[in-house]
Amino acid sequence: MTGSILFDAIVFLLGAIICVSIAKRLGLSSVLGYLIAGVLIGPYVLGFIGEEGDDILHFAEFGVVVMLFLIGLEIEPKNFWNMRKSIAGMGGLQVAGTMLLSYLFFTLLNFDWKVALVISMAVALSSTAIAMQTIDEKGLMETTFGNAAFSILLFQDIIVIFMLGAIPLLSNSGGEAAVDSHETTGNLLDTLPMGYQTLAIILSVVLIIVAGQYLIVPMLRRVAKTGVRELLFASALLIVFSISFLMEYVGLSPALGAFLGGVVLSSSEYKHELESNLEPFKNLLLGLFFIAVGASINFVVIAKIPLTIGGILLAVIVIKALILFIIGKVFKLRLDQNLLLTFGLAQIGEFAFVLLSFAFQLNILNQEQMDIMLVITALTMSLTPIISIINERFILPKIGTKESIKRPTDHIAKSQNVILVGFGHFGSTVGRFLRSHGIEATILDQDSNRVDVLRKMGFEVYYGDASRIDLLESAGIAQAKILICAIDNPSITKEITKMVKEKYPHVELMIRAQNRNDAYELLNMGMENIYRESLDTSLLLAKDVLSKLGFRKYTLNRQVQNFIKYDETSLRRLAAEPKGNEDYIFKVRKELEEQERLLEEDFKRGIVEYDNHWNSESIRKVLENQQNNTTPQAD
Repeated sequence: MTGSILFDAIVFLLGAIICVSIAKRLGLSSVLGYLIAGVLIGPYVLGFIGEEGDDILHFAEFGVVVMLFLIGLEIEPKNFWNMRKSIAGMGGLQVAGTMLLSYLFFTLLNFDWKVALVISMAVALSSTAIAMQTIDEKGLMETTFGNAAFSILLFQDIIVIFMLGAIPLLSNSGGEAAVDSHETTGNLLDTLPMGYQTLAIILSVVLIIVAGQYLIVPMLRRVAKTGVRELLFASALLIVFSISFLMEYVGLSPALGAFLGGVVLSSSEYKHELESNLEPFKNLLLGLFFIAVGASINFVVIAKIPLTIGGILLAVIVIKALILFIIGKVFKLRLDQNLLLTFGLAQIGEFAFVLLSFAFQLNILNQEQMDIMLVITALTMSLTPIISIINERFILPKIGTKESIKRPTDHIAKSQNVILVGFGHFGSTVGRFLRSHGIEATILDQDSNRVDVLRKMGFEVYYGDASRIDLLESAGIAQAKILICAIDNPSITKEITKMVKEKYPHVELMIRAQNRNDAYELLNMGMENIYRESLDTSLLLAKDVLSKLGFRKYTLNRQVQNFIKYDETSLRRLAAEPKGNEDYIFKVRKELEEQERLLEEDFKRGIVEYDNHWNSESIRKVLENQQNNTTPQAD
């Protein structure tokens, strides 16, 4: 509107804050809020941002770049090899099946075979940005659906390399003619003959792999020796920017290069440092990307040929959903998990923008075909959150588990006073210990495969999202005395505890916290029973170390309890303090000094007065003396 970058930034941020806040208040996905914001502020509604959505997308793609770099960091080569069957199996079937049906469909629409093939490549790709954001937001990464979706998306991100390498072979003309036909993009592929374009793509990928091992890691080691944290942050940005520039220079997707760079660096010692530096920016940049997708929906093209757009849109979603559903059946996903996969990945992804633009530059697609497919791509991405909401609100409740299964008459729950949310590694330990003492908690979990196993073991279990109050009510929250929240997603934990505290204040909440910072937030929300997952385990290890060094076990058991008592007191004193400033650090240091002083005093006092109370050797000697004293003396 004004042409000012600052004005554009204000409009983007204001649109995001308003629309996402409204979406979350209505119980909708934040992705849908971003997309609606993009539609409203875009060139075809209010007209605040951009004359063409493509320009916005080009800038906003950096959010996808950062996301794929972080995903790449999580994929160590060894783990990647262990996942090869699920990645190649599920991902390969999805891409091959979708391409085949899409090719047949577009051929029936009288598209040229080369055009149909390129479009089928684009249609086969789902949106990593939308799918992963939704999975993370709902805490579904550890479910069967989350693992399956990740495998398919990972295969797609890899196969894009080969798709981009194959597209130049379909070109209707050489690279020189392509440049004459369209505006010069300034990348290397524009100046190369067609036969060398594929070679340039392969060489750029090899260059990233070699640079990661022999250039980037040594550079990070030198930077780390300086001890200046902001230099490591600058290095993280430099790596992402450089890889993105290289890929863009050869005419490929910067996001693809960032993913490869992340994989290369995943086994380096600086993996976690890079993650911690870039993670805070990922979600904000992804929000920018979603806004740009909404703004890129060209309503002029839709108005010209609405029936054509609508027909192709419906066909694409049906084709993708059908293939995904069949794959879920082949790999024996339960129906609810299969439907999450089917509707969660039934869109065309962000890499389609790259493939279609590349094909347009090489004269494979004409302007009309390009416009139609860009609109279809943006619309499928925009409709995904809406389809997912319909699935979660109206379909899954009918097929999901609303009531526990009937048990044999010789196995009746002795108590329904406890509800346990989450039955992963942490929750299963709690549940099994309770059960061994005759307390059978009602369990809520989002992984239907896990639910099925639990039921066969005789647990009373409900499938679904525990942040939904109707599910909690079905599980008996109104009659329960205690709710244990054992899930590993802090945001969902806070949502559940806040909701239960407001509506069912009589229920005592016992909450898992991942670390001290999570505990601070929960304490400030008014929660009392907080259990840091690493506290007891780390103290157990420290106690065993001291035991092996000769300390008495009774003394150590007492000192562990003292440490927990002092640390909990300190935690509550520090909870309300502003974090990260010098004053907070000073107070933490004082608290640590005070804890160490008290523990030292307890230790010294305990050795003198009580140190042998639970020592087995001392007890045995006392008993032996008592026995000798009571033995009758011989005449």
